[in-house]
Amino acid sequence: MVDYKEMCKKMFQAAELSISILIAAQRECEEMYISAPESKIISLNQKTDEDEE
Repeated sequence: MVDYKEMCKKMFQAAELSISILIAAQRECEEMYISAPESKIISLNQKTDEDEE
């Protein structure tokens, strides 16, 4: 007979491990984002006085 309790336990443990891995990756990415130097933003569609004439 199949041990459903053992099967559910194994699936639950795998799900918990997967969630822990995802949370760790998210925290690492958030730390990378926070620690990164601020980027310089350049607008490619800037109009000059010459464009308006």
